[in-house]
Amino acid sequence: MTEHHPLPEPADDDPADPAAVTAAATRRSGMTQILGEEFDLQEAVGGPRGLAEAVAPGLVFVIVYIATGALVPPLVASLAVAVVAMVVRLVQRTPLTQAAGGLVGVVIGVVWAWRSGEAEDYFALGLWTNAAYAAGLLVSLLVRWPIVGVVVSLLKGEDFAWRTGRALAGRRRRYVLATWLWVAMFLVRLAVQVPLYLDSSVAWLGTARIVMGVPLWGLTLWATWVLVRRPAAPATS
Repeated sequence: MTEHHPLPEPADDDPADPAAVTAAATRRSGMTQILGEEFDLQEAVGGPRGLAEAVAPGLVFVIVYIATGALVPPLVASLAVAVVAMVVRLVQRTPLTQAAGGLVGVVIGVVWAWRSGEAEDYFALGLWTNAAYAAGLLVSLLVRWPIVGVVVSLLKGEDFAWRTGRALAGRRRRYVLATWLWVAMFLVRLAVQVPLYLDSSVAWLGTARIVMGVPLWGLTLWATWVLVRRPAAPATS
């Protein structure tokens, strides 16, 4: 992978400042990659370990469900994988954010499916999450605060002059287009996965979740990076 220069973490984000909280949360995600001179997808997903933690619970759920055709074994297996990932990080004293977030999502999916008795409900939270993100992004476009531009400005500590300045109209258009890319990603996921959910096609739904998870997210992140990066200044002699 190419060299990447991560942004320095601030010493102290004010928890009472919504902008600071948003910027801090974004720094902890792979979205900081959109500011780099080079794009490093491996770093964005937290390396092979982060990728495994993101994919393994859902993959194990699908495999065990296909093998058993029952509800409880895949729920237990998926939860066990997420718990093991969390315990390993605790033992090694490595950052817990990604593993903790994955564990919470798995627990919610397990409880949801167990209470309803329907295996497809293991994936219901993901559908609602995609719908919520798509709605939020659309609202940001409607009120002319495209979220990609907001994220970039917060990460760089810049103002929002691009929203109204004529000289920055090109940058504004790129932020709008990049935000539409994320809307499209979430809507495509829903267009494919909701029919599978309604049809109770659990194996296909789980497979779609995996294929349209990190790979599609990575492609969208890369396209965002292409759109919002600033061209390098010409070399001077």
